[in-house]
Amino acid sequence: MTSTAPPLAPPEGAMLRLGRFTHRRRRPVLLASLLILVAAALIGSGTMNALVLSRYEAPGSESIVTGDELEERFDIGSANFLLLVTAADGDVDSAASAAAGAALAAELAAHDQVGRVDAYWDTASPSLRSEDGSQALVTAHVPGDVTFVREAVLPELKAAFTRDGGAVAVAVGGSDELFREVAQIAREDFLLAELIVIPGLLILLVVLYRRPAAAFLTVGTGLFALAVSLAAMRFVAAATEVSTFAANLILVMSMGLAVDYCLFIVNRFREESALHDRAEAVARTVASAGRTVVFSAVTVAASLSVLLLMPFPFLRSFGYAGIVVPLAAVLGAVVVLPAALAVWGRKVELRRPARPLERGRWFRLATAVMRRPVLWGTAALLLVLTLASPLTGVRFGVPDERSLPEDAESRIVTDQVTAGFADEATDAMLVLVDGADEAGLAAYAADLSLVDGIAQVDSAAGRFVDGAAVAPGDAGRFAWDGEGTWLSAVPTVDAMRGDPYALVGEVRAVEAPFAVSVSGYPADLADFREALLDRLPLILGLIVLVTFVILFLMTGSVVAPVKATLLNALSLSAMFGALVWIFQDGNLSGLIGFTPQGSFELSVPILMFCVAYGLSMDYEIFMLARIKEEYDRTGDRFGSIAVGLQRSAPLVTAAALVLAFTFAVYATGDVVLLQMLGIGMALAVAVDATVIRGVLLPSLMRLTGRVNWWAPAPLRRLHERIGLRES
Repeated sequence: MTSTAPPLAPPEGAMLRLGRFTHRRRRPVLLASLLILVAAALIGSGTMNALVLSRYEAPGSESIVTGDELEERFDIGSANFLLLVTAADGDVDSAASAAAGAALAAELAAHDQVGRVDAYWDTASPSLRSEDGSQALVTAHVPGDVTFVREAVLPELKAAFTRDGGAVAVAVGGSDELFREVAQIAREDFLLAELIVIPGLLILLVVLYRRPAAAFLTVGTGLFALAVSLAAMRFVAAATEVSTFAANLILVMSMGLAVDYCLFIVNRFREESALHDRAEAVARTVASAGRTVVFSAVTVAASLSVLLLMPFPFLRSFGYAGIVVPLAAVLGAVVVLPAALAVWGRKVELRRPARPLERGRWFRLATAVMRRPVLWGTAALLLVLTLASPLTGVRFGVPDERSLPEDAESRIVTDQVTAGFADEATDAMLVLVDGADEAGLAAYAADLSLVDGIAQVDSAAGRFVDGAAVAPGDAGRFAWDGEGTWLSAVPTVDAMRGDPYALVGEVRAVEAPFAVSVSGYPADLADFREALLDRLPLILGLIVLVTFVILFLMTGSVVAPVKATLLNALSLSAMFGALVWIFQDGNLSGLIGFTPQGSFELSVPILMFCVAYGLSMDYEIFMLARIKEEYDRTGDRFGSIAVGLQRSAPLVTAAALVLAFTFAVYATGDVVLLQMLGIGMALAVAVDATVIRGVLLPSLMRLTGRVNWWAPAPLRRLHERIGLRES
């Protein structure tokens, strides 16, 4: 099934010239690389301080436009900060507790950075009093840029208002305080991951390479890619808003991708150095494996760059990182590493010749699979579908305090509020009303209070519960500005834990004979989700189209890209199914250390889809490149599959092991978002590199036979003119 035909000579193209240049100018290239590394490290050291925090907001949406207008006209906004006040005597209505609570609210309102303050003792709102009467809330709107609020204002407020002793005890919470702590813990996880990943990779690579020099060169290239990526992101952050969470993706992807690419470069160098002198081996390595690495990087970058089309700074940040990191990894793998191999190549070469291809376990596996492709393919497909089966029960919800570990301070406060209070006062929907009179306002507020999931509606016309007025209006709080006023619709805890998106829709559906628009945290989330869903078909379509084009240019086939897309879909389904089983349904929660939320926040699967799709196509490219190279060399339709798999699968498996390790490190963190990213991506690359590429790929290629490399005549001629080939 194999052929002894000599390898094809690489074309006299740009990559071959680059390989010869890196060997000829190896010392100047290494010196320049060292200078770039030092400069990038100095610039990148300030990247974390240049990144910003983000909220779940859709710029230009009804909730954001309305919120801006409410702040401009009435100086009010969503309550993003709260004080949980616990009465020492167990009664927030006692004289001592009331006096202490009122004084506390006045002190908070006097702070320069604090806007509107609402306290139970001022408003007598039932939603601000716990069901047992032992606790009450003081809520506040802290206006301003989210990064300034969370990093500058909230730490000061927390230090000033956290109290224990006297008539009342005070704890600090609120949505911005919660997400501030998420970002803080994520940064700590970032530093911890960095301390684990680098030495762990070094040990793993020594085992894989069996030569310490190769391991050190690979890790050094990874550090080069990491430093260059962080430095580049600092320049990006100077021009636009970049989320702090992008730094976590930069760490894991820069080290993982760079190491993956180095594995393929080093392996190809070992093959070429067994046949040629050092200079020719370096040149041929860059011309062959280096070209495939470039294809791979373009695919990964293209998959993640579609996130730039999202109208949210949070997701666009991952798009910027997804472009910068593959480019930095390519620079290290096809320029820096070949120059290093030109100098220290002897310490990287294998001490003993590689075993014949026919004795390789992947060759034997591919041969066995192709003898019974239906049997093997069906078994592998059933396994993947079993892993994917929990996906049928996926549910999407809103992020909450359960993203944090149980001992996080802001989560403890939020847990107490959720358990002790029937209503979510800080999640009130703020409704801007224009052109209403008092009678019309009262009728609208009464109708609004009838919406299932709305506990009470406060307005200038009164407080309404279940359609009836229960208290007079607060003219001081709900002032008229000559054109209109505003009102507050407070949801129940159960409604926010259930389907807050449907609740927002029902509130917006209440008819009014005047102009109304809805803002507030639930409306922000609903508009964010709607904007995500609106862009989702475009995102998915572009990812599939771009990767299809790249694979066609590389293989000249229209069948190979279709098969790659189907296999990627299976791989991603298995990943998401496992995530539903673990993180939504709560299996293994005790082992991993998280609280299941029963749902997913939608932006997380979208991010993971883009990352996983790019990496899955990454492995597809490496395998197809070697199979196509062997097919071009021998014309053997089936032998080329076994040989190509034997030449690529061990590396793909090793690369998947490395990448899975770098992602899995995040499972040791405390933020559920990062745990999901780490475990999900580790599962994705592991399943993809073994079951999908090791069994399903050869079985499917065996079944499709002659059409594997088929394309219509016009496309064949197009590929002959502009196609991209490794050899």
